[in-house]
Amino acid sequence: MQVHVPATAAAGAVTACPVRAVTPMRILFADKIDTGRLGRLEAAGHECIVKPELTADDLAEHIGDVEVLVVRSTEVKRKVFKAADRLAMVLRAGAGTDTIDCDGASKYGVYICNVPGRNAVAVAELTMGLLLSVDRQIPDATSDLHEGRWNKSQYMGASGLKGRRMAVVGMGNIGIEVTRRAAAFGIEVAALYRSDRSAELLAEMKRLEIEIAPDWDALLAEADIVSLHLPANPETCGLVDAEFLAKMPDGAILLNTSRGEIVDESALLRALDERGMRAGLDVFQGEPPGAEPNWRSPLASHPSVTGTHHIGASTTQASEDIADGVVEVLEAFSTGEVLNCVNRAERPLGRSTIVVRHRDQVGVLAGILMTLRASGINVLQMRNEILAGPKHHAAVATIRVSRRPSQKVLTELNAMEAIYGLRLIKPC
Repeated sequence: MQVHVPATAAAGAVTACPVRAVTPMRILFADKIDTGRLGRLEAAGHECIVKPELTADDLAEHIGDVEVLVVRSTEVKRKVFKAADRLAMVLRAGAGTDTIDCDGASKYGVYICNVPGRNAVAVAELTMGLLLSVDRQIPDATSDLHEGRWNKSQYMGASGLKGRRMAVVGMGNIGIEVTRRAAAFGIEVAALYRSDRSAELLAEMKRLEIEIAPDWDALLAEADIVSLHLPANPETCGLVDAEFLAKMPDGAILLNTSRGEIVDESALLRALDERGMRAGLDVFQGEPPGAEPNWRSPLASHPSVTGTHHIGASTTQASEDIADGVVEVLEAFSTGEVLNCVNRAERPLGRSTIVVRHRDQVGVLAGILMTLRASGINVLQMRNEILAGPKHHAAVATIRVSRRPSQKVLTELNAMEAIYGLRLIKPC
């Protein structure tokens, strides 16, 4: 199915608030999206092409003159970036970007952006649903009732959740939402110590009375429940292995609503068989991307596993919220602002930094860059800020460069007519 939303559609039919003047873009949606939410983009003059039937293998054939690609579950391989003529951004309609070749995108100068946090509540709700289902054996009890079996005594041995200890691994948006719901059940929550948490997150963790464990041993030793909320990357894949599971108590519950690759399934199967552990899983290794009636997995079919079909974010509320987030990111990008970029270098780059105070006029920055280029110095990062005033007369450019410029280069820059002064920040 192809839905083509023309760029010339009448703006009067759209009830959304008007957007700022933008440069129209050609946007390809390679997964399903609520086409009613495209009205704001259509009204701004963007051409929106919706092709949810596209697969990872044939996506490259349709990327030619597309400037923005929006995907949800469709894999984006390197050949897509190689085939693209105008592609500037790939937007993942969700949080995780492990299905996108981010290295390939960076090679070809393409932003990878996402919509984080919009599905956090939905995933947290499923996490608690799996926990309740494991503890109270709800799926098995329902199956017995459907088959006409009244095995009341079999389902009277639940442990209960109040006073239990849950280790939340991954204290992002979803981890926080899980903690809020766990606290309402009287569950004590613990998390691993990390030095890079923001002050805002630390304040929220303190408000929720989350205990901070100094290391993995302390976090897992008394954890009745371990809930995983991590992205799949080289650091997290296989994290939950035999050694990890050995730190957990016998009979503990493992919950995974993040990515199947995080868990060593062979090790988990042994723990289920030998140590009375149980699991509530929404994700599995090698799971099909779509419907597959004959797919089987030893872990998914294990009697100690309560499972769902990777549906953590699949609620109407989450889908609507994500669609709104997609439109917001696209609107910002059309005005030159890049939101939620995951492949942009956040750390300062370069061997030295040159801070240049200059007159705000045409050609000044070009002259600075040409002087650096003539000396074989590469610009790695640059920011130019206009100083406020009744008229813009001055600006400050902060330029991070590949190597420290010589005194000759600094003298040439300082001698330029429009330069008020410069400062060299020595490398750390």
